[in-house]
Amino acid sequence: MAESIDIQAILKENEELKQINAELAAKLDKINHHESKKRYYENNKEIVMQKASERLKQIKETNPEKIKEYRRRAYLKSKAKKEEALKTQNI
Repeated sequence: MAESIDIQAILKENEELKQINAELAAKLDKINHHESKKRYYENNKEIVMQKASERLKQIKETNPEKIKEYRRRAYLKSKAKKEEALKTQNI
């Protein structure tokens, strides 16, 4: 009988934790998927791109090895995506 009480208590606690988790996930979605962030980047797309290119030029001057590292990582990621796409296409 003690075991069934423990199971019931665990199930109740599990449901409470699921509810808390859902509430926190909803709050996190409000923070991360805010419309003003999307609008900012849509309205200032050119400025953001210009700042990114300036940052890339600065890194290129100070640490050219970092650029090679970035490009290699991008290449490997795109290669992995292509391989994954081929696998899913063949299945």
